[in-house]
Amino acid sequence: MRTSIFGKEVSKLKIGEDDYPIFIRSAPEYRTSISNLLNQKITFRNPANGRIAQVPISAVADIDYKSTYTSINRNDQERIITITSNVLAGYNPNEVVEALKVELEDFDMPEGYQYNFTGQQEEQEEQIAFLSKALLIALFSIFLIIVMQFNSILSPIIILLSVLFSLIGVLLGYLVTGMDFIIVMSGVGIISLAGIVVNNAIVLIDYTNLVVQRKRESQGLASMNDLDKESIKEAIVKGGATRLRPVILTAITTVLGLIPLAIGLNINFYTLISSSDPQFFIGGDNAAFWGTMAKTVIYGLIFATFLTLIVVPVMYWLFYRLQRFMGYLFGTRTAKS
Repeated sequence: MRTSIFGKEVSKLKIGEDDYPIFIRSAPEYRTSISNLLNQKITFRNPANGRIAQVPISAVADIDYKSTYTSINRNDQERIITITSNVLAGYNPNEVVEALKVELEDFDMPEGYQYNFTGQQEEQEEQIAFLSKALLIALFSIFLIIVMQFNSILSPIIILLSVLFSLIGVLLGYLVTGMDFIIVMSGVGIISLAGIVVNNAIVLIDYTNLVVQRKRESQGLASMNDLDKESIKEAIVKGGATRLRPVILTAITTVLGLIPLAIGLNINFYTLISSSDPQFFIGGDNAAFWGTMAKTVIYGLIFATFLTLIVVPVMYWLFYRLQRFMGYLFGTRTAKS
């Protein structure tokens, strides 16, 4: 029946480099006639005598007119119906889906029926899961490397907290500029940003630890906790003042280097040299694809740089006070020290 009505590809006709499929199906006067379709023969072997026999389809099937779907789709052996729609210009697909979810919460769904959002929403969930896993793996790898380098737990924790500051900057940048959060490119930008931001914190904490170590060795003390509060404060202030310029310069050069990619700055250097025509323009496909990632890094890096210079020294001081307090609490140190 399917071959008679819709046809079936039986071969291909090759003409030059092109292949053309050859379909076979019943002529229009036969495939549009119900009686002719039901009069088609079914060929089978008769189990009683082993001979080949033929009977018309009408002998084993009845026809009935009903309103139904042209095909039945299934997912995990359950029937599904897919409803699709485009989103009008000026509207965000995620906001539209959230509005639909709110409306469906009060919808009286018949027993045995359920709904799920697939398509773009399903792809976004898969992308978010993949990028979240990649970010966690990246942060865990960074944490292990820093722990081995610093031979400490507290310093890596402070450094990784700077990544959280960068995420706050990214979200604030998107909120202020009104940009849409593109899952893939924004996620790649956040993962890239994690590697850039921790560098500033490492530079700051590493030099502060060096100053603390020098003070401890000059006073003949065994550990950092043996230093008095004023010595730690001086080390933190000196570390921040000394590393201020490298941190600022690193952030500025990175941001300036990403601005052409963010705005889609295009210059044809070949025509610039050959005919003094740079063919300069801003925008294009590169900006539409890579611009989101570049802006993500820019927003996060600007915000995290200033917070790193302020919050990281503060956290360094708080962790030092916490270590001293724990020493007093468990009796490993005295209040006099």
